Amino acid sequence: MKKTILLFMVLLLSFVITACSNPKSTSDDQSISSKKMPKIKDGYAPLEPQRGIYFGIVRDDITRKSIHSYDTKLGITPASYVTFVKFPMRQQDIDKLNALTKEIAPTGGILLITLEPLDGLKAISKKDERDFAALCAKIEKQGLGVMVRFAHEMNGSWYPWGQQPTLYKEKFRSLAKYVHTKTQNTAMLWAPNSGGGYPFSGGPYEAKRGTKNFSVLDTDKNGKLTMHDDMYTPYYPGDDAVDWVGMSVYHWGNKYPWLENELPEARSFTDYITGNYNGLGGNMSAVPDFYALFCSDGTHKKPMAITETAAFYNTKQKGASEIAIKRAWWNQVFNTFGDTKQALDLSVHFPKIKMINWFDIKKKEMEAKGNRVDWRITGNKKIQSAFVHDLHLKNGKNKYLLFAKEFRAQQK
Repeated sequence: MKKTILLFMVLLLSFVITACSNPKSTSDDQSISSKKMPKIKDGYAPLEPQRGIYFGIVRDDITRKSIHSYDTKLGITPASYVTFVKFPMRQQDIDKLNALTKEIAPTGGILLITLEPLDGLKAISKKDERDFAALCAKIEKQGLGVMVRFAHEMNGSWYPWGQQPTLYKEKFRSLAKYVHTKTQNTAMLWAPNSGGGYPFSGGPYEAKRGTKNFSVLDTDKNGKLTMHDDMYTPYYPGDDAVDWVGMSVYHWGNKYPWLENELPEARSFTDYITGNYNGLGGNMSAVPDFYALFCSDGTHKKPMAITETAAFYNTKQKGASEIAIKRAWWNQVFNTFGDTKQALDLSVHFPKIKMINWFDIKKKEMEAKGNRVDWRITGNKKIQSAFVHDLHLKNGKNKYLLFAKEFRAQQK
């Protein structure tokens, strides 16, 4: 489930973005033997399709809507499903993953597992890592792919694993070693938060001046943490440990406070990916172009997942209609049929974007003062019908969007 972000950030951001950049591996990284790396087919990363974008869903873990209900409501079977579990795992987390595997297995697809070390990074043991890798191998045997998003938004200050760069890299690399050793169809996903608003001062887990973490993060060595410091490289585990990079991009509105319902600004989705946003929500052009740095730099060439996306609709406020807001957003997010004034063609400008997951949940949001926000595309028949119509229209003859059927074909 999408995590709400502290209010100290919201004045600086009009989307919630979890992003990945292209820093180089640091000298203290331990190398991982090539024998322990997963098989890469024809230069592609594990689970990376040669062409196209996997369409996926972030399902509500509370209501636990049946995965097969998406077949019924949308007439399509998603290729990927996003879920969240505590790490180290409890028995209930293992049971949850086993149940999801059983649901997805008949049609096939990718299970994207977000691991949350809620008790802190130090609580993770080697045994925990080995056991998780073994579970991934078990899931693979059911015909599924697995993607592991370990401790996302680690450069933020709101999670117990936040702003601890050295320990974070150590834990990511150690888990990656076991996953790459024991599996054949599992990918490690690295997903820091966007740099807008860095260093996110005021969070409970911010790096304190005088600590080793602060020193590591003070990359320009001026005694302060600001947006002029490198907010990505200190956390990057290395190309040998990372298979995919990820970013979550939401349309919350065009200006804080996020209460009213507002249409997305033209090309705002890709402006956030490229660090070019300068609009009603403020000037965020200081944020690096993550796609250029990490996916199209000619060196790393990592596939990118839009791990979570959706458009804000406040059920208790006036403003633009639900269908107008969501339609404007999904027509940006899934545009693969040519540039328009509203959206760039992802297949032309962002060919390394290989997965997009829609956050299909209705929930209370702290950023909206506790109002219920409906992010769903399956909330009512009018939205469902419009989404399916537009998705098929955008897919057109090029068939660039990929579903469960295409995932199965890609695995042969």
